[in-house]
Amino acid sequence: MAKACQLFSGSSGNSIYIGNNSGGVLVDIGVSARRCEYALNRIGVSPENLKAVFVTHEHSDHISGIRVFASKFNIPVFAAPETMEELRRTGTVNEKINGFEIDKSLEIGAFGVEAFRNSHDSSACLGYKFTMPDGRRISVCTDTGYVTDDAKKTLTGTDMIFLESNHEVSMLENSSYPYILKKRILSARGHLSNFAAGEFIKELLQGGTTRFVLSHLSRENNMPEIARQNALAALDEIGARENADFRLFVSQPENDGGLIIL
Repeated sequence: MAKACQLFSGSSGNSIYIGNNSGGVLVDIGVSARRCEYALNRIGVSPENLKAVFVTHEHSDHISGIRVFASKFNIPVFAAPETMEELRRTGTVNEKINGFEIDKSLEIGAFGVEAFRNSHDSSACLGYKFTMPDGRRISVCTDTGYVTDDAKKTLTGTDMIFLESNHEVSMLENSSYPYILKKRILSARGHLSNFAAGEFIKELLQGGTTRFVLSHLSRENNMPEIARQNALAALDEIGARENADFRLFVSQPENDGGLIIL
């Protein structure tokens, strides 16, 4: 039985659990090791049963707890070659941690892992698709200015996806953010808007995806209900019905809804 949970989401820290009854993996640990351990315990997951931590990129809201957590529980860390080089340079991955590079695909126990390239202003940025022992596929696609061809190719047919829906463009444009920051977020190496997420969700549903988790929402330039209504409107355009053709979730900054079971 495949299960997943967004433990933390947004600029204050990100972490996603994906697993089954025999174990699981984390994508990013952007909060303290203590907070991550507590969040896992809340959903009934023991850190000792984790098989790996997969890193999307080296920004602090995705890696701040990795060094302590991985060394404490002796968990291997995987990242793109460029990201792993940066993690080693900064000491996030040190001699106490088993760090490995991933460029495309590998197997962790009975879990299949396929990485794909996103577009973000970091040394590299990966998304991941996990194929579970029961054949279910769960994917993570966040921190990207647009949906890359590599992402589209890899994600077609995934059963469930954590998809970035970072900002509402009009809110960002009228926010108090400095111009240079607005320009960065709106760029091709920034973050995915609600509109862009909605357009991709339509493609994903038509390819077989039935569970969507809107992720990495900005607290300043988005609202959960706005992101949700945008996605629902996009899906309504193709005649899709919530709870009949798909299920839609919106990640909170800290999980309060338990696990999603597939």
